[in-house]
Amino acid sequence: MDKIIQITAGRGPAECTWVAAQVLKKVLEEAQENQLEVKVLQRESGQENGTVASALLMLKGKSVDEFIASWTGTIQWIGQSSFRKMHKRKNWFIGVFEIESLQIKTISEKDIQYQAMRSSGAGGQHVNKVSSAIRATHLPTGISVVSMDSRSQHQNKKLATERLIEKFKVFELEQIKQQVNNQWENQLNVQRGNPTRTFKGSDFKKEKVVKSYKSERQTPKAELTKNIKQISD
Repeated sequence: MDKIIQITAGRGPAECTWVAAQVLKKVLEEAQENQLEVKVLQRESGQENGTVASALLMLKGKSVDEFIASWTGTIQWIGQSSFRKMHKRKNWFIGVFEIESLQIKTISEKDIQYQAMRSSGAGGQHVNKVSSAIRATHLPTGISVVSMDSRSQHQNKKLATERLIEKFKVFELEQIKQQVNNQWENQLNVQRGNPTRTFKGSDFKKEKVVKSYKSERQTPKAELTKNIKQISD
């Protein structure tokens, strides 16, 4: 099943849009490494060059659920702003969310209504007398397009269908974007103390989680020493 995620800087400043751009690159790289199919459905640029305000991605593959789970949540970047050199802030946060309720759909032929109509404008007597133009309407949404490019009604019907499908895709993306925006409004107060991933520095390296096993190693040794002492006593 296809999964859709959004990478968003929310209402964050330019630094957050830079982070979003870096996260987008990382997600695309890791998706390829995990042999997942990934497609950028929509990308909204930030105000600064090379930045991303938000991006919608569609992913598909065997390990897609685990992959998305490893990214979903708050992403933290620790670093100095490249846009405001004297800015004291060093921690920046963006969000990665899964869009569960909406997916890209396809138009069913039974949902399209075709209406023949006369072409308008230049074209001579043939255009004025013959109803060769076609209006195609998607009944569930009311989306409508007109094709009058050809003198052939059959060709115009084909063109109208193609245009309707393209317009429907744009409509679906806008619906998803609106759903994401509503979701983001509910996620403005992100849990910054518990990021899913943390990156550092201008090279955007993933922060390593260093775990010490010293105390854990010492515990069995201490228990063994204690037991030997008890036996000796």
